[in-house]
Amino acid sequence: MPSSDESLKNQLNLETGQIAWPELQRHFARGVVIKVGTELDLVDVAVKFVKDDKTAIETWLNNGSIAHANDDDAKTWTESAAIFWAVVVAPWVLIQEK
Repeated sequence: MPSSDESLKNQLNLETGQIAWPELQRHFARGVVIKVGTELDLVDVAVKFVKDDKTAIETWLNNGSIAHANDDDAKTWTESAAIFWAVVVAPWVLIQEK
């Protein structure tokens, strides 16, 4: 990974944090929450979003590794009081269940 990518990854890593579902609901209502599968590294995915790597993002969308959060997700997360790791890559909020 070139040093600029490594620097970006370090910066995004510092911007990650834990967040509870109730704090994410307003972002969900705006349609900007992207769930990231546990098989992926949240920060690596964020780097691809920042760099607008359409190939990687489309591959993950097509194989289900990432997806827009939906109403069923919201219901499950409300019932389970879910906690996530999250990072904002405007306009998206990338989340990964803990």
